[in-house]
Amino acid sequence: MARLQGRSAIVTGAASGIGRAAARMFAAEGAAVMAVDRDGDAVARVAADITAQGGRAAAFAADAGDDAQVQAFIAAAIAEFGTLDIVYANAGITGGLVPLFEQTVDQWQETLRVNLIGPFLAIKHAAPQMVARGRGSIVCTASVAGLRANAAGAPYSASKAGVISLVQTAANALTGTGVRVNAVCPGLIETGMTKAIFDAARARGTTDRIGQLNPLERAGAPEEVAAAALFLASDEASYVNGQAIAVDGGLSSTLPFKQQRR
Repeated sequence: MARLQGRSAIVTGAASGIGRAAARMFAAEGAAVMAVDRDGDAVARVAADITAQGGRAAAFAADAGDDAQVQAFIAAAIAEFGTLDIVYANAGITGGLVPLFEQTVDQWQETLRVNLIGPFLAIKHAAPQMVARGRGSIVCTASVAGLRANAAGAPYSASKAGVISLVQTAANALTGTGVRVNAVCPGLIETGMTKAIFDAARARGTTDRIGQLNPLERAGAPEEVAAAALFLASDEASYVNGQAIAVDGGLSSTLPFKQQRR
């Protein structure tokens, strides 16, 4: 264990869901973690929980899609921990499920600002710190919605397809530096973002149908995505670069269909 011993990490969107699971997991593996989220009270509780468990963590309230605030939390992490080895740019928003022809420019701009410009800013401002030391790992949360249609609304899907392209182009822009950039692509995971889907299924008594389109026939847990991000952050993934790894129960391996039971 202790795969991140002696490393420092930033995790955005750390107040809940995948980000919270990742912050806890990174800390359990030895990393000093700067937990970042717009919800300052909730992210402070995450950092406090990590500290109570014997880990090292600090909290920073910030908007991960704002240039000045990204620079501020990166500077704060370096000031707190001395170095910056890992960034998990996980913060994101759904963008809503408004029909395509009813969507507004404002909805698109806000979704792209948080989901795509946010990871760009994390790479832009964190990578130079890592390049100076000759190593580092940046992980971004994309989505199966960036791989195939019908997994989410158009703004969200487009933003996540952009994240996949971003990690590919960034990995190549950082050729020869020792800094790796990868993405995880979650499928249907029970988080605050998907709470309405799960709540509706429970109200209808159809929880057994959640995730039925993937070969595992279930939804995923935040910890399962966090484990993939941990792998990409660690030296175990030292030869993994510019990749988008799906954590989706196999959903993206095929065109959706419903297996007929015998």
